[in-house]
Amino acid sequence: MRRSVIVFITVGLLLSLLSGCWSKKELNDLALVSAVGIDLDKKGRYLGTFQFVNPGNVTGGFQGGGGGSGNAVSVYSTTGNNMDEISRRMSTKVSRNLYYAHANLLVVSDELAKKKGLNPILDAFDRDATFRNTATIVIAHKAKASDIVKTLTAIDKVPANKVIKLLRFSERVWGQAINVTLLDVVKDLLDDGKQPVISGFYLKGSSAIGERVENITQSTPQAAPQIDGLALFKGGKLKGWLYGRKAKGAVWVMNKTQKTEVNINKKGRKEAIAFEVLRQNTKISSSVKKGSTQLTVSVQTEGNIGETDVPVNLKDPHVIAQLEKGFEKEIAAEIRSAIKEAQHKKTDIFGFGDTVHRSQPDTWKRISGKWEEDYFSKANIKVKVHAFVRQTALRNNSYLTDEK
Repeated sequence: MRRSVIVFITVGLLLSLLSGCWSKKELNDLALVSAVGIDLDKKGRYLGTFQFVNPGNVTGGFQGGGGGSGNAVSVYSTTGNNMDEISRRMSTKVSRNLYYAHANLLVVSDELAKKKGLNPILDAFDRDATFRNTATIVIAHKAKASDIVKTLTAIDKVPANKVIKLLRFSERVWGQAINVTLLDVVKDLLDDGKQPVISGFYLKGSSAIGERVENITQSTPQAAPQIDGLALFKGGKLKGWLYGRKAKGAVWVMNKTQKTEVNINKKGRKEAIAFEVLRQNTKISSSVKKGSTQLTVSVQTEGNIGETDVPVNLKDPHVIAQLEKGFEKEIAAEIRSAIKEAQHKKTDIFGFGDTVHRSQPDTWKRISGKWEEDYFSKANIKVKVHAFVRQTALRNNSYLTDEK
């Protein structure tokens, strides 16, 4: 009996220590942030644009089911001298507490990235306990960040989801863009052997039209965000852009290529043979000897013949070997063009400095402060590519071979 009393008293004391629901948050008291855009206003202050989800209107509509018929999101903007001030100023426009746990997109204008850099704004987001460091970050190119955040999108009713899905899909099948998170950027900013690289977006069409519901009620939206190159950074500031084959070459070097297409000329026709890349593996290394720097990129890739625009005998192993050499040459050219552009901007976005740090730690201590200026920018480039054609898809020779 005595023991039961002691247990009862102990449990009662422990229960008194429980806090209950002191930190509960009611949905009706929260403004769910899905995206944040940061620009500079005419006075040089930060202009924050917040995309809020309207939960009752997200389902239904064009995607079927129930839900409201209004906009899936609402957008508000305000200015401030820092991110914390912007969040607090938003209380004059939004009657709820800003809740960042569902924010999955941060858009920064190229003007801000070039003039002030990323460091002044990322600290606030990295410090906030509710803002996820896995949120995607993109650069608004030749457009305001607010334009990207405000534009309504079809199919994906929440515009932030549209941008992220578009980026991830392009990364997976095209190979000229990469999905970069806030955590990735912070790590690169702290790494003296690698600089950040972030995908860019521009707005196709008029921003004024993009804000209207009419933009998503048409079969072809008049305004839509589209991927536009890779932004190169140095010391947290925007230094330049990579487009097209240079952007693709950069993705090859960073070992981020999942699927893409490589085209080569044949029999006087441009891009006559298409190589559909299915997988790849890239290894990079660099060495510093007697003041001379060597950058080495080794790529192993395989895939299928995706298309032929000229008659070729794909049953002949010698023809396949020639095509493989052509694909290797084209991939190597894309890689060299990307590295040379980064060298011209004196920004090591590939992490060659990290390989020197790992393989030659004593040398790195001596040259780390001048790696990009005196070593990376002047380094020799050696590229090795091995391409293997695994299949020719549903047929060997094209029907063009039998044309008369």
